[in-house]
Amino acid sequence: MVYAVPTTMTPYLAGAILWGVFLLTWYAAMLWTARAVARTSIQSRVLDYLLYIVGFGLLFTRAQVPGDWHNLVWIADALVGLELVGFAFAWWARIHLGQLWSGMITLREGHRVVDTGPYRLVRHPIYTGFLLAALAFALIAASPVALLGAVALGVQMTWKAQREETFLRQQLGAAAYDSYAARTPMLIPFTALRRA
Repeated sequence: MVYAVPTTMTPYLAGAILWGVFLLTWYAAMLWTARAVARTSIQSRVLDYLLYIVGFGLLFTRAQVPGDWHNLVWIADALVGLELVGFAFAWWARIHLGQLWSGMITLREGHRVVDTGPYRLVRHPIYTGFLLAALAFALIAASPVALLGAVALGVQMTWKAQREETFLRQQLGAAAYDSYAARTPMLIPFTALRRA
């Protein structure tokens, strides 16, 4: 069996390569974390992993559909740029968080409320970056299945962010976290926070 090697870099291939590079470097950086002192249950962590597998599985399922961006390459190129912006935002947050980062809901040694850098804009900038990149990639794929994957990841990360905040309030004290939450939106920068 002979496999065809693409001779040109399509926006879809560029977006997929960006995801590959991002995930490889992201997981390689897992070695740079402080010691964990508290975690959610193993069941909670397994459920998160399973939901991520479903969301990413859908996101990377490419069904050829009419309306692909082949005639509007400039839009697809702009979406690749938007995907790159999402990854850069997530990496900025990851570097700013330093050794306090964890892929699962975890309290690290020396943990505190971080409200500087990208954490001034949103409480969960890593999720914001992931979701921006996922939405851009789904639109590049021009596939309802990929878009469903981006939506599934959005639902999962929003739910995880809510559980993470409950966990941090319990571990770090509600007053400190509530003060931060009152002035900083959860996932979408520059959105109104004040409640009636």
